[in-house]
Amino acid sequence: MRVPYSAVRIRTKNTHGTGCTLSSAIAAQLPQSADVPEACKKAKEYLTGAISAADRLSVGSGYGPTHHFWNLWHQ
Repeated sequence: MRVPYSAVRIRTKNTHGTGCTLSSAIAAQLPQSADVPEACKKAKEYLTGAISAADRLSVGSGYGPTHHFWNLWHQ
């Protein structure tokens, strides 16, 4: 089964680790959902949030990481 996923493009250089983050998020969602497409949808939403919030971090230079704790971090 193929399910298309899409999102608005986020203009940031902080995309280091997006593939690992997405695969880990899918793996974390699978035990919580019997539905694989739903687990992928939730993981994609998490990754979109992590990329959106990545500019709040000041880590290194060049291509920085996504913000893995974006939904828990309150400044």
